Amino acid sequence: MFQPESVFHAGERAVQDRVGVSQDSRQRAARVIRAAMPEQHQRFFESLPVLFLGLLDVQGRPWATAAFPPPAGAQATSSRLTVSARPALVETLCLDLRPGARAAVLGLEFATRRRNRMNGVIRDVAEEVLSIEVEQSFGNCPKYIRRRDIRLPDAPPPPAEGARVAISDAAVRRIISCADTFFIASHAKDGLDVSHRGGTPAVLRRDADGSLSFPDYAGNRYYNTLGNIEVSGRAGLFIPDFAVGEAILLTGWAGIDWSPVRAAAFEGAERVVDIRPEEIWHVRHASPRGAVIED
Repeated sequence: MFQPESVFHAGERAVQDRVGVSQDSRQRAARVIRAAMPEQHQRFFESLPVLFLGLLDVQGRPWATAAFPPPAGAQATSSRLTVSARPALVETLCLDLRPGARAAVLGLEFATRRRNRMNGVIRDVAEEVLSIEVEQSFGNCPKYIRRRDIRLPDAPPPPAEGARVAISDAAVRRIISCADTFFIASHAKDGLDVSHRGGTPAVLRRDADGSLSFPDYAGNRYYNTLGNIEVSGRAGLFIPDFAVGEAILLTGWAGIDWSPVRAAAFEGAERVVDIRPEEIWHVRHASPRGAVIED
């Protein structure tokens, strides 16, 4: 029998307890989260033109970012994913790519809304190659993913260029106000995770005090992100502008608001997550370019 305690850490289990996840549900979920990557996930990661990553900086803060491997630039086995690409702003943000550092990868095929995740440990690093040993491999349902036709250029994209900005910056306000998709990195002592969040435009709100908030809907009931926030109180966001290929990257303090009154401000939400940014970057050439395909 699979034991949830061997798959979910204390923060994840605490959130599961709070929302009433049964022991049977935990055991079913534990069977889905594997210690090796199945072949279909291997081929999936190898086929994608962009991968979304969760990494820690040298201060231990989580960041969500992206990397654009060239054709055949990602190779996967059951135990390892190797990517021939550098994550956006890796040097500028002092992201920790040393062997033994934690890493998380999300693969998302926008046209089909298929997504798979892999969490692990960095084992080998070269100038343009990142190799991650698999610790957890699992899929997610397609809920809240907007279909997109990602139009990557024939030539490799230019290197990402970033400028540190404030929450009041015009580019930050523009990208946040239009966002219907973003990615969140979170961590706990025993791991790191990166996940997709989405909804209608303006799903991510900028509050009067400069913090950000977004709804948390019913999902797979693993509560990886919320469990990490419960433990660490931190998160990083990658907020893309698919029209022009820009993105906002930020890291900051995070918390969960369980008030049903607050959740009622977002249709269908079960709770609200708040982010108080500590560092914000506006980055060019950081996200794939694409357009929403109407469902």
